[in-house]
This record gives sequence, structure tokens and C-alpha cells, in this order.
Amino acid sequence: MVSSMKDWIQYGDPMSNAYYPYDTYNVVYDIGFEVYQFLGGIVAWLINLLIPGNWLSEWLVSDAVVNAFAIIILALLIFLVIFVGVLISLWEERKVLGRFMDRRGTMIGMKGFMQCVADGLKTFMKENTMPKKIDKMTYMWTVSLVIGTSVLVACMLPLSDRFYIVNFDSGLLIVMALYALAPFFILVSGWSQNNKYSLIGGMRAAESMISYEIPMLIIVCSVAVLSGTFNIGGIVAAQNESMWYIIPLFIGFIVFFTCACAESERSPFDLAEAEAELVEGWQTEYAGMKWGLIMLGDYLRGFASCAMISIMFLGGWNIAPFASDAVNGFLPEVVQLLKGWFIFFIMIWVRVALPRVRIDQILNLGWKVFMPLSVINLVIAVLLKVGGVF
Repeated sequence: MVSSMKDWIQYGDPMSNAYYPYDTYNVVYDIGFEVYQFLGGIVAWLINLLIPGNWLSEWLVSDAVVNAFAIIILALLIFLVIFVGVLISLWEERKVLGRFMDRRGTMIGMKGFMQCVADGLKTFMKENTMPKKIDKMTYMWTVSLVIGTSVLVACMLPLSDRFYIVNFDSGLLIVMALYALAPFFILVSGWSQNNKYSLIGGMRAAESMISYEIPMLIIVCSVAVLSGTFNIGGIVAAQNESMWYIIPLFIGFIVFFTCACAESERSPFDLAEAEAELVEGWQTEYAGMKWGLIMLGDYLRGFASCAMISIMFLGGWNIAPFASDAVNGFLPEVVQLLKGWFIFFIMIWVRVALPRVRIDQILNLGWKVFMPLSVINLVIAVLLKVGGVF
């Protein structure tokens, strides 16, 4: 007797699956779970139709297999959201720069968005050249690791308390640890290219990043002092119960925003890749799609930095402090993305308004201005916590 297709397609509760990997509800996993249950159920039904009573059909709809494919679909969905988010950031930058410069910016398709997609595809067709006298293994591995750490940082940051990949108690510290790897990879990459411009560009990028990562870490500690946790969801929840931390930690907000610009190699801290002075900085000898992926990694770090600012100072995915769950639960992922793009708009504004600074000015600002300010911000956070305000 041939069973109905409905017998093979289930829409069960994902949290009731014996292999459910999270402690709380995850909407992306739920989507992946139901998509696979539908597709896997159809495949299992077809196989059972051809070979009744086979073991493969039962295996395809078992808890372990459904869970495995749900995680694969979850990863694909998360990557798709991040990739589209980065493309929108690129489109935003080109349109806003155009308006600031009294021109129209990108114009082709969907208000110019399709031109960004076309430019990305164009890099696939560019010639993939590579110098002869390079350390090939280091040359390829370091750039892959720079891009890989950027992807990991972006994947570590949730869009809401139901839209995430991982939820570690030390999540913010792990993000900062991943940030700290980039200067080493960039320096070694500049050395491996056997080119003095690449080496100098790598040294400048590395020393700039190191100078600004320490103030960033101190600011992260300030936020952790007020919220009492390094868990990203916990920081957002703590702001919902008190106030957005941009108010008591305004100094920290300014310092972190500036350091995020430097960490993302954005103007006015983009001396490492200044066209006239250093050709293209540490990226000089990377052509074709390798250069395209480096640019993607840069925008990923910018995207992640804006998300961190939103989470640490602007309440993350909540619309307002003390608002009801119904208000704050209204499309929290969209709220988080909109806040991130607003912060990115300010970064573009800074890029247009300020001239590029020299390398000695970059280091002086980092060590003599932002480092003391970050310590002052930490002292303010400790006093507020000890005083019982938070």
C-alpha cells in the first residue's frame, strides 16, 4: 500500500527535535527545519513510491538528518542575509557619496543597486595575475585568513535574540579576539608579496589597527561593567531595562566609532591604501577576484562594526527602552539592520567631510587621545556601577 505524501512531510516543533542545538528559539533554524522537512519529505515519499518499505526513506526524515540539513540551510540563509546586507552598504555608500559630491551616483537598475551587483560580477572576468617572486603559500593563505576572520566576525553578531548562529556568554570578547587577528595576517600578507609598497602598506595597516584595538577593547569592558555580561543578547536586554548606553557612555561611543573607522581601514584612517602615496597599500599585488574578496572583507568588517555600535550603545534590535514586548518585538531584525545602516551613513559622512591624516597623526590620536579617553570612559562606567545607578 502506497502511503500519502502527507505521511512523509511533517511540520513539527523544531525544539522538540532530539538534536535541537540551541537553548532558545531560533527563527532561522526553524525556517531551515521546515524547508528540509518539506523537500526531504517529498524525496522520501518518491523513493518509497519506487521501493516500498526501504530504509533510506525513513533515514531521510529521521531527527538526526533533519537537524543536519536544517543547520546547513541556516548557514546558507545567514550568509545570504549578510551578503545582501553588505551589498546594500556598498550601494548606500556610492549613492550617498554621489549626493555629497553633487552627482547622482550609481544609476543602473533598482535605483543603482544592480550596478553594485554587476561590478561584483565584473571582478570574476578580470585577469587573475600573480607576481613570480612571491611566497605563494603565504600570499594565498594570509589573504584567505583576513577574509575568513571578517566573515566569522559578521557571523558572530546576531540580528535579534531569535536570529543568530551562536550565543556564547563571552560573545563580545570572541568578536574582539577575531578582530585582533587581522593585523598579523595583513602584515604577513604585505611581506609575502615581495613588493616594498605592499610591505610598507602592511606595516602601516597593522600598526594603525593595533593602536585602535586596545581602546576598543577597553570600551567593550566599560559596556560589560554596566550590563554585567559579555553576552550580546544580555547587553541588549540590559539596555532595555535601563537606558541606551550612548547616554552614560557618550565618550565611549565617540571613541568606539572612531576606532571602528580605523579598524575597517575607512577614511580618514585609510592611509595604508592611499592611491597616491602607496599605490594600493598591502593589497597592491592582489588582482581579479582576490582583490574583489578583499574589498568584500573590508565591507564585512565595516558592517560588523556598525552592528557592534548598535548593540553596545543604541539598544540593538529593540526600538526603545522600557517599551512593551509587542513594540520591541516588531521586526527586530529590520530594526537592527536599519540602525547599522544609519551608523554606516555617518561613516560615509565622515569620509566626505574629513581629509586623510598622516601615519604619525593616526598613531598620536590612537595612543595619546583615544587611549586616555577610553580609560576615562571605563572609570565612569565603574563609578556608575559602584554608585548603584546601573
